[in-house]
Amino acid sequence: MLGELFEHQAELNRRIGFDPVELRKHFDPQKAGEWINNYLAAMSNEIEELRDCTYWKHWCAEAKAGKRFLLHDLQNARVEVIDMLFFWISLAQCVGLNADEVMNLYRQKLQVNHQRQTAGYSMTGKDEADNKGIQLNRQ
Repeated sequence: MLGELFEHQAELNRRIGFDPVELRKHFDPQKAGEWINNYLAAMSNEIEELRDCTYWKHWCAEAKAGKRFLLHDLQNARVEVIDMLFFWISLAQCVGLNADEVMNLYRQKLQVNHQRQTAGYSMTGKDEADNKGIQLNRQ
């Protein structure tokens, strides 16, 4: 199913001027960086729109009434999450990933995250050395 989403997103992205298939064939770090920044700006906006589905402002009347962080617009929150999925897939495409590679990297990173929890993950002395072994296995 993830592959289907990537195909649909590639089609939509081509309509707006970003061809992830072409970028994957002929990787251009400048073009990738431009589109990464476009999609990061868009995703950032979607994150704020999702936050607005709660009463996050500590000074608002709802927060003062004990409703801070109450999800008051579930329908819109769901749509905002899907909007973020559109941009997340686009970001993956910007760095040349396809659906199978995302799944491969996800599984590897999931293992690292479980190992971190088993080891009592702490931010003190944290480094990213355990991420160095996460690799793409391209033929």
